[in-house]
Parts: sequence; structure tokens; C-alpha cells
Amino acid sequence: MIRRATALALAAAALAGCYPGRLTSNYDSVFEINNTDDDSAILEESGRDEIAEARIMKRLMELEMEEEPVYHMNAGDKIEIRVYGHDDIGMVTKIGPDGTVGIAFVGQIKLSGCSLADGADKIREGLAPYVKNPVVSITILEVLSETATIAGACSRPGVYGISNGTRIADLYAMAGSSAERLFNGVDVDVADLEHSMIIRSGEALPVNFRKAIEQGDPLNNIRVRKGDYVYIAQRLESSVTICGEVRSPHKRLYEPGMGLIETLTAAGWMLDTHWKHVIIIRDGLANPKMYKVDVDGILAGRCKNVSLKSGDIVYVPKDDISEYNVFVRKIMPTVQVVNLLSSRNSVLNPDHDK
Repeated sequence: MIRRATALALAAAALAGCYPGRLTSNYDSVFEINNTDDDSAILEESGRDEIAEARIMKRLMELEMEEEPVYHMNAGDKIEIRVYGHDDIGMVTKIGPDGTVGIAFVGQIKLSGCSLADGADKIREGLAPYVKNPVVSITILEVLSETATIAGACSRPGVYGISNGTRIADLYAMAGSSAERLFNGVDVDVADLEHSMIIRSGEALPVNFRKAIEQGDPLNNIRVRKGDYVYIAQRLESSVTICGEVRSPHKRLYEPGMGLIETLTAAGWMLDTHWKHVIIIRDGLANPKMYKVDVDGILAGRCKNVSLKSGDIVYVPKDDISEYNVFVRKIMPTVQVVNLLSSRNSVLNPDHDK
């Protein structure tokens, strides 16, 4: 009974946030954004791993330096076959669904998967018993087999023909750019470029679509290859949450370029009971990074408005100490509480499971 009572007391303490350091904690250690150029860079780059970033840049450079793959014919491609001195054998034709074309004297020859030179060699070998020293050439007239797929939140998702100069921004434009939907009575773009992706041969390439399409960054605006799959994420998966001492706490659809002041305004502004700083929580609740912002400083023109990112939580506390404790207790993942209680109970009562 004593052990059980002790465990229950510890459980109550954990749920109340009354374990060491909790009651004396405050926002002093939270980085304050005055939104100078240096601060803006810190906020913008928060959560990014320098080593991972270097790997991404290296991979993007590798993609840019890759040689264009040799073209191989495939079903649906339109070609012209010439046999010099034998116009009756030459033809303009499409490669059939089975990858073959019919040649006089020879019959069906499979050309899918062949380069132009290899295909010409195949036809020449087939004609050799019937034509003396045949000279064969193949010219590509229309490529229907070099395609990439774009899906998700674009206006016209589908399969599109590409050439060696087609880049991500080009494919996005072919698909009609972002789809639109009605949100709060206004048509808004659905596409969430920041969370979009491109898959090539099973590898998710480290491309930043926002930089590629909105900023025209040539390193991220990579060439699209045959068989690439592009997924444009939907913004209904992307939001900003505002809570705490505001008139209308809510979650709203993330807009590129969304700022702190506009978000507070959309929430009916802060209550008179708010603390002098607003807290921005970034990178999720499992491993949050927190920043505090002096809103009065922004309004007075002493510093710039702070840009928000998809997934941000804007929290307006009442004060420095008690609100910090309440906040930390509420965002602590439930699994941590469960693990804490389980470990403490097993230590206090080792015979419990016997």
C-alpha cells in the first residue's frame, strides 16, 4: 500500500508538472528575435543541420553535373527509317505497343530499349541476307516515351512528355501550376511547395520546390528525367496555429510570406492580459525550438515583422514564469508521462509483475 501510494503521488506530481526545475523555469533561456538581419537568418535557418545541408548541396551539384542519358527508343515513339538506295524499304512509323516495327523482307524487329545506332544495326543485320551492303539510319520524329508524372495539388496532374531541357518549374507549368480551392470564401492556391517532392528510381531527391519555382534557384530547379515522379503536396496539410491570450485561438491555412502581425490580427489580436513577448514554436512538439518576439517593438518600428513557417505555433502567454510551466506541461508528449510512470512504478514495486 505504501509503495502504491508513493507511485500515485509521483504520478500526480508528474501530471502537475511538479518535478525538479519545473516551478523555477521561465522564458529567460528562449532566444529573443529582434529581427535584425542576423536574427532573421537564425529564425529562417532554425532546425537545419549543417552537415545534412552540405550533403544536400553536394547531391544537387551531382544532379546538375550528370550527363544527359543516351536516348533509347520505346513504344509510341515516331521514327523515320531510311535504307539508302532502297526507298521502298524505308518508312515513317510508330514503334508498336510491343516495342517492334515491321520491316520489308525481315518482319518484326524489336527496337524498344535500343539507341538509334543500335536500332540501325539491328535493321541492317536483318536486311543483310536480302540487300547488298545495306546502309540504314533512324531519325526520331516524335518522342512519346520520354515522360514524367506529376500528381497532387496541381491543376492538371498527369503524365507529360519531357525533353533534355525540361526542369521542375517547366513540368509544374505544364501541369497548370497550383490547383485552387475555396477557403473562407476566397480562392486560394492549394499547392504546398515546401513539402513537395520528386522521386527518381526510388530515391527522394533533396529538392526545395519553393526555391526552384518561386525563387528560380537553378541548383534546385533540376532537370526532369524519364520516369520521374513529382508529388505536389497540398496546403490543407500545412497550417499555423495561434493560441494563448488571443481573442480567437485557431489553426489557419499557411500562406507563403505569412507574418506574425497578420496572424495576430486574424486571431482578433492579443488580450490585455498578454505578456510582453510572443513565443514562436517551430519544428513540432516532439523536439520544439522556441523563440520570443517583442510585438510592441515591431509595432513601434524598432524591428521588422517576423515571417512564419508552415507548422509554426504562435503562443501568447500571460506571464513569464507560471505560463511557461503550464505550457511545457501541456506540450510534453503523453508517451513521456507514461514511460515516466512505468519506470518509477517498476523501481518502487519490482515484484509488481511477478
